[in-house]
Amino acid sequence: MSLKPHPKHKFMRIGFDNEKYLRIQSEHIKERIAQFGDKLYMEFGGKLYDDYHAARVLPGFKPDSKLRMLMQLKDDAEIVIVISAEDIERNKVRGDLGITYDKDVLRLRDVFTDRGLLVSSVVITHFNGQSSAVAFREQLERLGRVRVYYHYLIEGYPTNVELIDSESGFGRNDFVETTRPLVVVTAPGPGSGKMAVCLSQLWGENRRGVKAGYAKFETFPIWSIPLKHPVNVAYEAATVDLGDVNMIDHFHLDAYGKTTVNYNRDIEIFPVLNAIFESIYGESPYKSPTDMGVNMAGFCISDDAVCCEASCQEIIRRYYASLCDMVDGRKDGQEVNKLVVLMKQMKLTTANRPVTVAAYQRRLQSSSPSAAIELADGTIISAETSDLLGPCAALLLNATKHLADIDHALKLIPQDMITPIQHMKTSMLHGNNPRLHTDEVLVALAVLSQHDDNCRKALDSLPLLDGCQVHATVMISEVDRKIFKKLGCDVTCDPVRKN
Repeated sequence: MSLKPHPKHKFMRIGFDNEKYLRIQSEHIKERIAQFGDKLYMEFGGKLYDDYHAARVLPGFKPDSKLRMLMQLKDDAEIVIVISAEDIERNKVRGDLGITYDKDVLRLRDVFTDRGLLVSSVVITHFNGQSSAVAFREQLERLGRVRVYYHYLIEGYPTNVELIDSESGFGRNDFVETTRPLVVVTAPGPGSGKMAVCLSQLWGENRRGVKAGYAKFETFPIWSIPLKHPVNVAYEAATVDLGDVNMIDHFHLDAYGKTTVNYNRDIEIFPVLNAIFESIYGESPYKSPTDMGVNMAGFCISDDAVCCEASCQEIIRRYYASLCDMVDGRKDGQEVNKLVVLMKQMKLTTANRPVTVAAYQRRLQSSSPSAAIELADGTIISAETSDLLGPCAALLLNATKHLADIDHALKLIPQDMITPIQHMKTSMLHGNNPRLHTDEVLVALAVLSQHDDNCRKALDSLPLLDGCQVHATVMISEVDRKIFKKLGCDVTCDPVRKN
């Protein structure tokens, strides 16, 4: 079943000038390095690599844009990766990739090194003798090519400036040896202690007579666009678990008479940072949290309407994800309530997501769990559960047939091939659900494609699903979710468990 393209919802439109971003962002960082003279410690907030949130809300932004920008500075830059010993101890998982933070440190090191960037050090912060952190350090040292340092908990950090600025505070930390003028400090996720590492290094550099500075590269909120711009509201939606709230930077307004946007944590901590800067330098180089930032993304928005629409869709997706997390018991209702408020602020409902409406329509018609996908040209394809296929597997077949101009009535996978797979799942593997998932459908297509041109054309159409929107009327399996993610689809589903 397919519906005509919705005239107001076209995907793959570009709203962000990525080449301009690469150019002016690297130029601005060079200017900031020159401002301090010898060395700049630059804290990277968010994802330095694979920033999919930015790619979703700023269509045209490439997930590796920040890394590509850094490549233009690679002869002057080295990377320090920070991880908290507390995160190692509790096996904290990076939600978007499903891997623990310690494994992500290894992944990031390899990604950066393969690009020709120097990864000089790993700093284990919040260290208090945790055995898992010690084991991780030993693992890194066995692998070689990177030095490992400990930074310790400081009682009263960050408000106890007198203790922080002493041999018992920052002076207790290992000093990270660096050799290049730009030191990029990044981490697998928030709460790792990146800022504290930067400040500790400034303290150590100052004691060694080196003039070093600090800057923060935080993509969101974008300081140069309005507080309630959908791009900034989408950032709030993405960080409801952290309690981040966008605010007017009143320090910047008082100092310069200009309205800029920052978020609550940076604004709240700024007086303390100012005191630490004054303790280290004698005076602070900054008058506001906005001054500390170097992000130029706001000046690279080429089509504001496209970015607004993409950001509104992201808010709705975050709402669905939070609902499902609540049903699964991973989150309480507080995050959902916050997202409801944000949706009301933006005057959004789930009906603003066309693919959701289409999935509901199919569900009403079939009385079965259903799913829908919105393709790049706005065409919407839907499917329902059958005795042979789950809704996502059926949807994948319907979508590829449409994209490959294959007659919808044609059965790409014959029933006599599906039946033995179902028998194996239930009788041999003792599964409860005999229906095929998306991965099993793709394997079947791959096998058949050796002798069936239609199956081959269906497989060849898979790259056209990149960037498409999917919604299911029931909570989908982890397998189906991962397959859609690998295909580049943004997936939502109703918080309804399968029977």
